[in-house]
Amino acid sequence: MRRSLSLTAALLATTILGAPALAQTQTPPNPPLVEGGFATTDATDPYIWLEEVEGDRAMAWVEEHNARSLGVLQGDPRYQGLHDQALALVQARDRIPAPGFTHDGHIDNFWQDATHVRGIWRRTTLDSYRTDAPNWETVLDIDALATAEGKNWVYKGASCLPPQERLCLISLSDGGKDAVVVREYDSVARQFVEGGFELPESKGGATWIDADTLLISRDFGEGSLTSSGYPMIVKRLKRGQSIDQAETIFTGQPSDVSVSGGTLRDADGVIQATIINRGVSFYESETHLLNADGTTTQLPLPPKSDIDALVQGQLVVTIKQDWTAPSGQAFKTGDVVAWTLDAWLADPATPAQLIIRPGARESVERITATRNKLIVALYENVRGAAYVYTPNPSGEWARTRLDLPENSTVSLGSASEQNDQIFVSVAGYLSPSTLSLVDAATGQMAEVKAIPAKFDATGMTVEQFEARSADGTMIPYFVVHKDDMPLDGSNPTLLYGYGGFQVSQLPGYSPTVGKLWLERGGVYVVANTRGGGEFGPNWHDAALQQNRQRAHEDFQAVAQDLITRNITSQPHLGVMGGSQGGLFMGAMLTQRPDLINAAVIAVPLFDMFRFHRLLAGASWRAEYGDPDIPEQRAWIGEYSPYQNLRADRPYPEVFIHTSTKDDRVHPGHARKATARLEELGYPVLFYENTDGGHAAGANLRETARRIALEYTYLTRRLMDTPAEE
Repeated sequence: MRRSLSLTAALLATTILGAPALAQTQTPPNPPLVEGGFATTDATDPYIWLEEVEGDRAMAWVEEHNARSLGVLQGDPRYQGLHDQALALVQARDRIPAPGFTHDGHIDNFWQDATHVRGIWRRTTLDSYRTDAPNWETVLDIDALATAEGKNWVYKGASCLPPQERLCLISLSDGGKDAVVVREYDSVARQFVEGGFELPESKGGATWIDADTLLISRDFGEGSLTSSGYPMIVKRLKRGQSIDQAETIFTGQPSDVSVSGGTLRDADGVIQATIINRGVSFYESETHLLNADGTTTQLPLPPKSDIDALVQGQLVVTIKQDWTAPSGQAFKTGDVVAWTLDAWLADPATPAQLIIRPGARESVERITATRNKLIVALYENVRGAAYVYTPNPSGEWARTRLDLPENSTVSLGSASEQNDQIFVSVAGYLSPSTLSLVDAATGQMAEVKAIPAKFDATGMTVEQFEARSADGTMIPYFVVHKDDMPLDGSNPTLLYGYGGFQVSQLPGYSPTVGKLWLERGGVYVVANTRGGGEFGPNWHDAALQQNRQRAHEDFQAVAQDLITRNITSQPHLGVMGGSQGGLFMGAMLTQRPDLINAAVIAVPLFDMFRFHRLLAGASWRAEYGDPDIPEQRAWIGEYSPYQNLRADRPYPEVFIHTSTKDDRVHPGHARKATARLEELGYPVLFYENTDGGHAAGANLRETARRIALEYTYLTRRLMDTPAEE
């Protein structure tokens, strides 16, 4: 945005003069919240109007803050160079096109680059894909579609009817929202089906039963959504029917997170069971079998469990709580088990076969199936491996390990339904991703694609350390740095964390981190705190609800450990996280600002007294607790960043960014955090992308801008000497 030089200069001067002095001692704990204090009720929150997502007053506030912050960051002489590098990286054509097997063995891919900013869905043969220059055929061009229809379409995926996979349901989002329009598309004729299935914008889903039948879960009007804003009802929609004519199959409860329909299909695409999932909470669910007469029967699975695969008639399930099955067998949290599906449906007391029981420092990260094999990504101490499991007639499962590089992240890709081929990728912080085609039946593998190095990793290394958290638990973390890094506390260091929802932070190759940070002398750190899934469900459960503070203490312990080891010091240490990770950053800011000099707070949760009332927030009560219950409100209040912001604390200037189109984490969290900090006299850089959804980037150009803004900010705060305030 165009701004005058005098305004920019004035803003810079204000920012410098308004910065607090660097902290020298540990920040004292926040005093207990007092009911009736700031933002403890709607009446005591002066910024609740910022929750009006597209209200005139709120959007005027956003525009003013965008102009101010972009003036500072884009006005920095280093911004343009960082932006150009980021744009080149995200639009690079030598990336690995992520392959997806179709049922007949072709390869599909969704691709974005400088020409295809919104992206194209394209297809080729496996033999062609394995060449250096595959012959791609375009199935659907999202850029062309958006132009033709005058829409800001963002592609959210396709679901095609097995086994032919000609008829597909295309999900299109307006600007990146989770809510999508669903339209039927003929992938052979390359056109939308005239008079075909078409569902207006809503959160929810649609599942093929046959060419003329869908199971749909969506907004059917008043009383059809849960308190979390997700579908509560599943209906069966026949071709030619209006949505109002669809038959109701299942109705959940308003307190549920969501309900949805699905199918269990064998490798030939034949439905073996049609199921309804009732999400009672974010982690607890019921699975119901849809019977031929339209009734449903609840299946005997524990509330915390996941159906992973159906292979050779074996239903594979991960058990996420200690549980005694109807057979009398006792299973532990994290166990992976299997039943013969037909026998189990006929008799729930049919014994299960234990496939995997992970150790204390192990985690099952992903399970998938080829035609005849079960493939498992199993991690030990946050380092990956892949195993092939084969069911035997005796009920035992044989196991072999794939010969993959050690100390890497192993990611399982698309698997064939025609044979036992599967794509497997391997990467590390300093090792560019390689993609191999593996024959799970023989163990043979061949490298298919590899991306060239995107940054110069010469003289760089990766180390793994552990920090002792407040309760004595050892928290692993990775440090990526140059070999000649001085241990004098002078290194600009970026610490990344997430810490929730059982999401593991695994080593990965990031061209933008490498080029825009590591190459320039920065140190990159990733914390594997509780709340994540690095050591299985128990590692996550240890930081649930009343124990949420443990995850914050884990992250703070890693920050302190970096300083204790003289890798960095407070003037050179910054933190970054988004969504749940944005809550992490808010807790760091309000609890231990003395440790940091920068914080990138992306699409954050911040007002934890109102999170459950905003958009999808009610679905996260299983993670955080319920602020409407006094006992739970008390522990939430101990860390809720919005209410715990205080005057006269050594908060650094922070960079907060969000998206107007985010219909998952409400942009009001970020807006209100900014307004409160400014009220207390602290400088803040705030940017709100008016497109992009929760991922904060509807297209690659916007993604490049966001990345450049982040690293310009981090450069100013952590690399400049003294840090430019």
